[in-house]
Amino acid sequence: MHVPPTDPARSAPPASLRRRRRPKVLGVTAFAAAMLMAVPTTQAAFGSDVRPAAAQEVVGGGDLGPNVLVFDPSTPDIQGKVDEVFRKQESNQFGTDRYALMFKPGTYNDINAQIGFYTSIAGLGLNPDDTTFNGDVTVDAGWFDGNATQNFWRSAENLALNPVNGTNRWAVSQAAPFRRMHVKGGLNLAPDGYGWASGGYIADSKIDGEVGPYSQQQWYTRDSSVGGWGNGVWNMTFSGVEGAPAQSFPEPPYTTLETTPVSREKPFLYLDGDDYKVFVPAKRTNARGTSWGNGTPEGESLPLDQFYVVKPGATAETINAAVDQGLHLLFTPGVYHVDQPIEIDRADTVALGLGLATIIPDNGVTALKVGDVDGVKVAGLLVDAGPVNSETLVEVGSDGASGDHSANPTSLQDVFVRIGGAGPGKATTSIVVNSNDTIIDHTWVWRADHGEGVGWETNRADYGVHVKGDNVLATGLFVEHFNKYDVQWSGENGKTIFYQNEKAYDAPDQAAIQNGDIKGYAAYKVDDSVTTHEGWGMGSYCYFNVNPDIRQQHGFQAPVKPGVKFHDLLVVSLGGKGQYEHVINDIGDPTSGDTTIPSQVVSFP
Repeated sequence: MHVPPTDPARSAPPASLRRRRRPKVLGVTAFAAAMLMAVPTTQAAFGSDVRPAAAQEVVGGGDLGPNVLVFDPSTPDIQGKVDEVFRKQESNQFGTDRYALMFKPGTYNDINAQIGFYTSIAGLGLNPDDTTFNGDVTVDAGWFDGNATQNFWRSAENLALNPVNGTNRWAVSQAAPFRRMHVKGGLNLAPDGYGWASGGYIADSKIDGEVGPYSQQQWYTRDSSVGGWGNGVWNMTFSGVEGAPAQSFPEPPYTTLETTPVSREKPFLYLDGDDYKVFVPAKRTNARGTSWGNGTPEGESLPLDQFYVVKPGATAETINAAVDQGLHLLFTPGVYHVDQPIEIDRADTVALGLGLATIIPDNGVTALKVGDVDGVKVAGLLVDAGPVNSETLVEVGSDGASGDHSANPTSLQDVFVRIGGAGPGKATTSIVVNSNDTIIDHTWVWRADHGEGVGWETNRADYGVHVKGDNVLATGLFVEHFNKYDVQWSGENGKTIFYQNEKAYDAPDQAAIQNGDIKGYAAYKVDDSVTTHEGWGMGSYCYFNVNPDIRQQHGFQAPVKPGVKFHDLLVVSLGGKGQYEHVINDIGDPTSGDTTIPSQVVSFP
């Protein structure tokens, strides 16, 4: 099934029926040297030793390194430089290059910034309208024959756009956030030709015109403003969005909450005159609309000299020493191998990554551990499992954590996890949240289904996300392909607004996924001990392409209790490759069919 350009509102074929071919990876060029004119000058000497001994004082501040490219309106050949990055990154799906394109406040004319893998583009103003493009920030899918289902790991942030033809194209799938943007026109979320797409996430943004999802199977929009919303395929979820369509699931498939219970926008780098600072937005309750629409947003500014500017080659020992000395962390674009966990055990610490900065544990350690303290902000990082199995990759709080952080919660924002794809990787559980009141705001936790190091046992990863803390809120939860439970929730009073899941494609047979007397592990399980839990706009899809005879007993599993509620649940059998027998527990009719894409929807109880 295909969506022709003449009828863009029709549903496209499912994102998961992907034509698997390894993308061509472009080689690294010496282009970085030609970019030196765009690199910011140092504010303070960073020092020549990026691997100081732990006993040494770690110096804050400094330059941002060669892969943060900073432009102002007078920079020569901006388009040429941006195009050169895109040529390198357009199909570089599992490469090691990382880039952040940063634009100083001002107006930029005739720009079309095409954004490829591991590339972030952002304005350096305090508000999006401080940095205006008379032009576009574009993601399309020409590199993959018009199929946008692998347009991962990129971002756009803190810019105002006047699109050339009135509509900006942002055709992405998972792990491609569109934050704090002002589009003075429309926004098209589909690739040219309306091919397959499987996104996505918008937050704290204002789109003056209509958003056209077209072939997007699912999408989550939070605390934003839109001039209209064009259509829906399976699951379109909104919370705190001015102009969002009314609740109408499943026809059309809109799940709409007037406000978001708790939110805090992602920290971001900006320029205050000639000085770099990081703005840390304040927590909002029952938010609706953008945080910046009425002027200067609420929050605090932290000068760059309060940050250890982390560069490739830095060790976990040095990073931890910096935190112990009271510094925050700013990871510049690159890949960081660690032989011990990065440990953040100081309240209100900011750990911000630029350009999809990537952390890899080399010897089976946990990559990142956050203490059971108030207000840690972790954002903009990709954690890649190493070849030696890690019991966990990211931990928030220690097991049994009991502190009350409701006034100042820890947050994970645009923190992505990958097991396999870029090479062999294993992890028993990807993210464990022990601390109460944690906000998980947009994550894609992915056991790879394509790339290198992929196989049922090769990139073994039993569990995606395990939430043990109470009062944890997930907004924009994407978790896919784990060998057992994708999400397991053990804490009380948890909430999830929007969930997207695919069960593991590569299960060899029914026995491989058998869970006692249950056929398969639920995509989202709430433990029997839980008395209060609630979820909105949640979908699970199966595509057992190795063995289409596999049966999944249900997509969701939860105790039948008055305080456990789900709104607008969805399961889909893609192309008849496997079947769900029920939606949740034993509720809901089975999906079936050889060539069609049937789905079942329920609310619970």
